Amino acid sequence: MITLEKLQQAESLVKKVTSPTKLISSDYLSEQTGANIFLKPENMQHTGSYKLRGAYYKISTLSDEERQHGLITASAGNHAQGVAYAAQKYGCKAIIVMPTITPLIKVNRTKSYGAEVILHGDVYDDACAYAYELAEKNGYTFVHPFDDIDVIIGQGSVGMEIIQELPNVDCMLVPIGGGGLVAGVAAAAKLQNPNIKIIGVEPAEAPCMKESIKAGEVIELESANTIADGTAVKRVGDITFPLVQQYVDDIFLIEDAELIGAFLDMVEHHKMIAENSGLLTIAALKQLARVGGPFIHNMNIVSIVSGGNMDVITMSSSVQHGLIMRDRIFTIAVLLPDKPGELVRVAQAIADGQGNVIKLEHNQFVSTNRNAAVELRITIEAFGSKHKEDIIEALQNVGYAPRIVTTQL
Repeated sequence: MITLEKLQQAESLVKKVTSPTKLISSDYLSEQTGANIFLKPENMQHTGSYKLRGAYYKISTLSDEERQHGLITASAGNHAQGVAYAAQKYGCKAIIVMPTITPLIKVNRTKSYGAEVILHGDVYDDACAYAYELAEKNGYTFVHPFDDIDVIIGQGSVGMEIIQELPNVDCMLVPIGGGGLVAGVAAAAKLQNPNIKIIGVEPAEAPCMKESIKAGEVIELESANTIADGTAVKRVGDITFPLVQQYVDDIFLIEDAELIGAFLDMVEHHKMIAENSGLLTIAALKQLARVGGPFIHNMNIVSIVSGGNMDVITMSSSVQHGLIMRDRIFTIAVLLPDKPGELVRVAQAIADGQGNVIKLEHNQFVSTNRNAAVELRITIEAFGSKHKEDIIEALQNVGYAPRIVTTQL
């Protein structure tokens, strides 16, 4: 179903609409793992993700009549923008059904390419079912986001580009939602070099491909509740599943909390914004280092960063939660007598520990005995866990008993 000739054709064709996403060598991630880590930054793609590739190639294979009927698809956001942009290039109508939880940035950008957007259902699968209903009712041509051989071949252009730029690549980490990207990339890699390892990466709360592989058949999850909304899929494709069975070597699962840490790493060390689904392969590097140990040292490993369409509110929340998780922001409560000079003593102890006060709350009514117990809550910025402990110790050394409380920014 997939040939090297078709993959080469797709790679050449999608260049008409895609931006070059050259590999980025990551010194930071290489130091963390012992391998040579490269990023394939599809988050820097024209529409913010790789999805434009499959959508454009698929639409190129349609007849004029099929295009004139109008195109419809379902998407959590990135495929939506790909179809909308590609349809605009071909001058045809596009209707996109998106889950109601889709970030506003993805909805607005999809509309900006001239598409009609319909919000329906809580997850992709609900939106997809409704899109099929509309296609049958109105005669639209359905463009599936992943379970379509031409879409898969278009996504495979990502793998083709990686091998062209890094012929001695040893391993590729690929996000999995419905399986279109991983199937295309894996086929592109294995058809050229069967020794290239392909590792798919799924959210732990939406492991539809992992569970299907385990069962030996496509199964549907009861839920797909993850912050990685682009890969929140309950059922993989009937076409993608056997391709993954054939070409993918392993599948890693990533917890949501790991994605928050990965977001912080990308922002601080690469000055790049990636959405949570795109961060799956970054978070998976730590797991790969644990599993592979010294065997991955000096291997050439590519993490595909599949998209970067994250709204500002989610971005802000991810930064804050990431800083809290890594003990770079924490909150303590101390009890002190209500008398002059006590606040200065606390502030001086924190300053001596090189801590930076972000927020301070002074509660005189925590006890009726104000001489014994006025509560001071302090949110502090630190360099990490060790520094946090040093600050707490500095407070203890001057007679206070700081208590860690839940940080709320």
